[in-house]
Amino acid sequence: MQRKPVMRRAVRPCCRRDDGAKVNKKDSRTLKTKTTMEENSNMTAERSLEIITEQIKRSRKSVSQEVGQSLDSAGLCIMGMAILITTCLLLTGNTLFYLLYGLIPILVIGIDHYVKRDKPKAPVSLVGSMVDKTWQTFGIFTLSFCVFAILFDFLMGRMESPEVYVRIAIHPFRIILLMMGMAITITGYILKSRWLVWCGIIGGIGGFIWESFGVADFFLIRLSDLANFYLYSHIPPCIMVLVFSFVGLTLPGWMLKKQK
Repeated sequence: MQRKPVMRRAVRPCCRRDDGAKVNKKDSRTLKTKTTMEENSNMTAERSLEIITEQIKRSRKSVSQEVGQSLDSAGLCIMGMAILITTCLLLTGNTLFYLLYGLIPILVIGIDHYVKRDKPKAPVSLVGSMVDKTWQTFGIFTLSFCVFAILFDFLMGRMESPEVYVRIAIHPFRIILLMMGMAITITGYILKSRWLVWCGIIGGIGGFIWESFGVADFFLIRLSDLANFYLYSHIPPCIMVLVFSFVGLTLPGWMLKKQK
């Protein structure tokens, strides 16, 4: 018998994927994923920085309005107290009226709260916190120095002769002017207000030099006789307080309130 020829199927070669190609595609996908994540991360960081910057600008504006109102009220209050105290000194000659200057912080805080009673308070922010800490530090240093100066002058007045006491007595007014000018200047730098910076520098350093070198007494001696020198000697401190309060407090406060 004749055998039938066996038909063999042609086996096609199997199309296998190259392992190297698999690895390359996987690496490219991973690289694309990492690149996309990095881009998203960079965009998120940039956006976060923009949001923080914008928030600081807004808080600086709101805090500037509050600080302007406070400085304006403080300046007017101090000027009013200076005129009242000087008038009492000229009428009575009693130097105990100088102690009324110690009521100024209480009056300033009370008037400031009264003026702002119906106004919305600025939210707590980094800028507001820095301004608050600046003036809290000024208050602590000023109060401590005034208490020390009063006690020192009191003790030296009892222990030393008048000639010695005149030379060693502490005059806290010029130091207070210098520290207040420093606090105003730092506040101006925080709020980025040139008016506040320059008014603080001029008021603080100018007041310190005026009091240290006795500029007002120099002119007073030449314009008045010795009989009335003691009576008129109460006027220069009042003038200095008026000038400093206007230049260092009222004027920059008014400018901060008016700026947009």
